[in-house]
Amino acid sequence: MPAPAEVTQVVPDAPTTSQGPGGPGNEVDGEAGFRQPMLAQARVGVRATSDLLPGGSSCWLMEPKLDGLRGIAVRNRPGVTLYSRNRTSFNSRFPRLVAALTSLPADDFVLDGEVVGMVGGRPDFGALQEGAATEVGYHVFDLLHLLGHDVRRLPIEERKALLARLLAPVEVPGVHLVAPLSGTPRQVFEASCRDGWEGVVAKRRGSVYRSGRSPDWVKLKCSCRQELVVGGWTPAQGSREGLGALLLGYWEAGKLVYAGKVGTGFDARMLGELVRRLSPVARTSSPFDGRVLEKAARWAEPSLVVEVAFTNWTSDGRLRHPSFVTLRDDKPAAAVGREPCGPAAVPRRGSDKPQRWVGTQPGNRR
Repeated sequence: MPAPAEVTQVVPDAPTTSQGPGGPGNEVDGEAGFRQPMLAQARVGVRATSDLLPGGSSCWLMEPKLDGLRGIAVRNRPGVTLYSRNRTSFNSRFPRLVAALTSLPADDFVLDGEVVGMVGGRPDFGALQEGAATEVGYHVFDLLHLLGHDVRRLPIEERKALLARLLAPVEVPGVHLVAPLSGTPRQVFEASCRDGWEGVVAKRRGSVYRSGRSPDWVKLKCSCRQELVVGGWTPAQGSREGLGALLLGYWEAGKLVYAGKVGTGFDARMLGELVRRLSPVARTSSPFDGRVLEKAARWAEPSLVVEVAFTNWTSDGRLRHPSFVTLRDDKPAAAVGREPCGPAAVPRRGSDKPQRWVGTQPGNRR
């Protein structure tokens, strides 16, 4: 389907280049294909809004931090492929979203967004993973390629304007535009934490899209939560079946650093799934750098990634009060590193009221 004139007219005459801002392996003008996603640096706590976001809302766009699966949607006549961040196809898992994306009025594009599962009007990552979400949508927040042009070199405001024009002509069920939120960074962050959201993402105005982690995108988290690599487990005790706890770590300077163990947050089904996943990758020696003092520990190749919630890091680099959240098949184990964490210190009441969150698109948290 040809793009409407209003979309065609705003696509710039960008010169062809052999390498876009994402670096080698990212396709040139004229060819829509998978792009490695741009990733945000993580920060926790209200102080981050002033320490890391100088200039406030005049320098930063604020968006909701969506709790889902990162998805890169590629259309290159005639079909659409929805990829995970590590280039695994989601097409068989989310066929309705793929069908919906083929309704967009452009023959070639690359979109960046998040596949989000909703339960009771709220994002629920566990329900998405288990196939129990009442609604699954693709929430789009960036445009990387359109009508033969690599638009990653454009400022974020221009990319978002193009994206809005691409999505505006037709209403596509399941595909939602994520619009910026109104208010100062501190107001938006505090409101998201009071409402029980995971946090927000701040994006520097005027910034281009670059693959990999960038200081131009900052995710502000209300609490500590991150992915970690499973390097082993302890046997089940008492009435529990399967396993007792997962032994977790993260990569630092090419070594797997032990971060502690998590033994809560599992149900019987997940315990069985973990045993099924870990048994084939069992090994006889510890993958961690240094000694891990766990009696009867069983070791595993560091290939499985899980997400945990915790209150903080201890002074000796261990997780404090961790709880298992979910498996993360969409995250490559080799990319897992330690993320900063600290007290959120979000006030529960006060006179610094946030403005309303603008935008009526279903991609916005209200």
